Amino acid sequence: MSRQELVRMAQRAVDAHAEGKGEIVDDILRVPVEHYFDQERWQKEVDRIFKRLPLVLGFTCQMREPGSYSAVTILGVPVLMVRGQDGSMRAFLNVCSHRGAQLAEDGCGTARRFTCPYHAWSYDTAGDLVGIYEAEAFGDLDKSCNGLTTLPVTERAGIIWVTLTPNSTLDHDSFFHGYDEVLEHHHFENCYYAGQQSIDGANWKVCYDGYLDFYHLPILHKNSFGPDLSPKALFEAWGPHQRLLAPDKRQVGPLEGIPVSEWPTEKLVFGVWTIFPHISIASFEADGRIYMISQLFPGATPEESVTVQHFLHCETQNPERDAAVADRMKFMRFVVEEEDYKTGIQIQRGLKSGAKKEVMFGRNEGGTQAFHKWVQALIDTDDADLSALFAKGVGAKSN
Repeated sequence: MSRQELVRMAQRAVDAHAEGKGEIVDDILRVPVEHYFDQERWQKEVDRIFKRLPLVLGFTCQMREPGSYSAVTILGVPVLMVRGQDGSMRAFLNVCSHRGAQLAEDGCGTARRFTCPYHAWSYDTAGDLVGIYEAEAFGDLDKSCNGLTTLPVTERAGIIWVTLTPNSTLDHDSFFHGYDEVLEHHHFENCYYAGQQSIDGANWKVCYDGYLDFYHLPILHKNSFGPDLSPKALFEAWGPHQRLLAPDKRQVGPLEGIPVSEWPTEKLVFGVWTIFPHISIASFEADGRIYMISQLFPGATPEESVTVQHFLHCETQNPERDAAVADRMKFMRFVVEEEDYKTGIQIQRGLKSGAKKEVMFGRNEGGTQAFHKWVQALIDTDDADLSALFAKGVGAKSN
């Protein structure tokens, strides 16, 4: 994406700040409360969204060198991502072809071979079966037909997306809708991976609603960072992915008094960037640019979720910057766990109480409205029509 598009969005925020206005959509959206706790509905969301779409499961800065890998278990699916000896990123089901044992424990590391802990079958970084323990005794087996099961994987803008379903035919370019090009302006590939922490929450949509909502910032966060924030927001969309811009002094102030042609690119990427269906990206500049990339997954039941906060730093690693990241991690754990998610758990109880039949999203909450429309559209769309859905959209504006 050209710099001109970043400038356009920033100019929109500058103009909205001058007018004292946020974005207003056509009407209020009402969502049935059972969408937040009904078991059948939740299972459809898991199966038709999280198991069909590319999910952000890693970052280039975690796996730069050949042989570096990350093993994760997502919604019960064991995934192994590894940088091949040829430099390519690959993803597999972390499952031995022999009897289904997990090859690598969850975590990151470096390896030239992955050896099953059960019977010592071994695989290389390309997923090929290269060794069978006591092969002659085992029997005649074509190793070339018994490698690891591959998963669709895409690495762009320093981010690694993996689809949990083998043989998925979803066109990733349709899914990205050009958003991957926008994300390149953050230069995640040049960051260093600084740490992570996990926080438990309510239904995944209760949590994600908050990431798409500036309306609550000066209220819920009044004792942390809220007093300096505006409840107003502007929304930009690329298919289901969104950027929320705050048309306030804090965000547009650094651009004032500078000719548009000289606006620094690093000052044009403010706001919250979301990657459907489960990522929110926020940045902080007090200690050099620190990114918090929140990775949200449904939990074991409809009323549970888990969020992994990943922290990336844009500058060269040193002890002072590590200390700054540690401070930011501690602060963001408090904000999200004690303010956002504590409230979300209370919301979960309120929704299930029977007090109301619907949840309302106002005309000033266009981001959450678009999110829920995409969720419903994906539940209603068959596999064969997924790429067409992303190419067409669901009626929300898109770049």
